Amino acid sequence: MNHHASPSASPRRTSRIVLAGLAILGLASAVFAVRRPLVMTAPACLAGRWHGCLDTENGVLLMTLAGLPAAALVTWGLALLRQAAGVTSVWRRSLAEVGMVYGTVPFVWLTLMPGPGAGTVPGRVSLVPLRDLVTMGPIGIGGNLLIFAALGFFAPLRFAALASVPRILALGAGCSAVVETLQYVLRLDRVSSVDDVLVNAAGAVLFGLVSRRWWRAAAEAPPGRPRPAPAHA
Repeated sequence: MNHHASPSASPRRTSRIVLAGLAILGLASAVFAVRRPLVMTAPACLAGRWHGCLDTENGVLLMTLAGLPAAALVTWGLALLRQAAGVTSVWRRSLAEVGMVYGTVPFVWLTLMPGPGAGTVPGRVSLVPLRDLVTMGPIGIGGNLLIFAALGFFAPLRFAALASVPRILALGAGCSAVVETLQYVLRLDRVSSVDDVLVNAAGAVLFGLVSRRWWRAAAEAPPGRPRPAPAHA
């Protein structure tokens, strides 16, 4: 008996190849754009020195890029474990879990990086909305939009309960509020600003909307339910 592939299989495969190609192209373009600062930071990171590597933005970016193969390996391992257990949607679940963590931790690390007056300068708070947006500038706003971008993109794919704009907004705002509170409590010589919370939450929502076309698949998939054993004739 001959089995024919579903008519929608080929377009889906083509779409995945195109998305993977675009992701690789985007990553390569980003690396090319920041190649000089990364090369300057590489000696300190390769030597395992804390100062000059993980306490600098360029160093964190370099280590994040260098860790991509390990993240891909973890994703592959999780998918194989789930596949062996007969769980559905193994690749989407595994990619979403690794993506949430790997795409968020480096940015949170950067926001919690102490300033020169850490430990001595008292915590500063700015609670007037939209006042600090003027001083952020395009780079500051762009960076704040990216802090919880991965969380907003992947969380609704992994957890069907988060597959709505208000819930992603609440998730981004809540996580950002925790980070801003830590900046104040730990006296990191940073300003805990309500505008950071607003922009962080907006970034989570924007990138959540990018993955919205896949939310329905996440909501329809059973939560980790093993696949039924195939019937034998």
